[in-house]
Amino acid sequence: MSDGIYEDVIRIESEGMNTDRMEMTVEIYESAECVRDHDFRTETNTPQPLQRTGSDNVKIRSSRAAAVCLVLLCVLLLTAVIVLCVHIHTKSSNYTPETHQLLTNITNLTQERDGLKMKNKNLTNERDQLLNKNMALTNQTDELTKERDQINQERNELWKMLNEMDGWIYYQSNLYFISSEKKNWTESRRYCTERGADLIIINNKEEQEFVRKISGNAGVWIGLTDSDVEDRWKWVDGTNMTSGIWADKEPNGSKKENCAVLYSSGWYDYQCNNIFKWICEKNIFFKNK
Repeated sequence: MSDGIYEDVIRIESEGMNTDRMEMTVEIYESAECVRDHDFRTETNTPQPLQRTGSDNVKIRSSRAAAVCLVLLCVLLLTAVIVLCVHIHTKSSNYTPETHQLLTNITNLTQERDGLKMKNKNLTNERDQLLNKNMALTNQTDELTKERDQINQERNELWKMLNEMDGWIYYQSNLYFISSEKKNWTESRRYCTERGADLIIINNKEEQEFVRKISGNAGVWIGLTDSDVEDRWKWVDGTNMTSGIWADKEPNGSKKENCAVLYSSGWYDYQCNNIFKWICEKNIFFKNK
C-alpha cells in the first residue's frame, strides 16, 4: 500500500514537469520560427542591386541584421530558460509540503500495519495457548471421569464385601468388628490379623465415641501396649501414642499392666493375660487398576 502511494506522488510530479517543459519548448519553437520568417521576408523584400558596386556596404548591413537576429534569439532563449527555471522552482516549492505530508502518511500507515501484524501475532499465540489449555482440560476431564468410574466400581465392590462379611460395621472408610466372646490381648489380636485386620487404633475423639457406642460401654481390648518399653505406649502399627484418652489416674499398673482396655470413661491398663472382648479394625485400601 505504501509503495503504491509513493509511486503515485512521483508520477504526478513527473507529469506536471513534462507538461511545463512541452509548453516552454513550443514557445521557444514559435519564437525561432518568427525570427526565421522575419529574416526570410527581409531577404526576399530587399531589392537586389543591379550592379555589384557597393558590395561592402551590403555585406555590412547583412552582418548587422544577422547579429541582431542572433542577439534576439539568444535573449529569447535566455528568457525561456529563466521562465522555465522559475516555473520548476515554483512547482517544486508547491509540491514539497504535499509530498512531505504524503510521506508522513505513508510512514504512519506503515507503522500502523506493523502494529496490526504484531497484534495479530499476539492473538495467534494467545489462541494457541487457549487451545493447549483446552486440550489439557479435556485430558484432565477424561482422567477425572476414569477416576470417578473407578471409585464407583470400588464402592460397589466394598458394599458387596460388606454384605458378605457378617458382623463387620462400616465407618469412615474403615471396617470394624466387635467380638461376642472374650480372649486375652494376644489371642484377640491373632483373631483380627487372621482376617486381614488388627486391634483398633483410635485416632480421635470421634472414633472413640463410635467405639463406645458399638461396644455398649463394655470393656474391650484396643491395639495399644507398652510391652517393649515400659511407659512407652505404642499402637499395633508401630507408631507411638502421642495423645491418649486415659481415664483418671491411668495408666497405673507399672510393669504388670502392659495392655490397654477401652471403657466409656476412658482407657485403662490391664495385664495382657486378662480376658475381654475386642474390636478389630480393617483399613480399606483401593487397588490401582
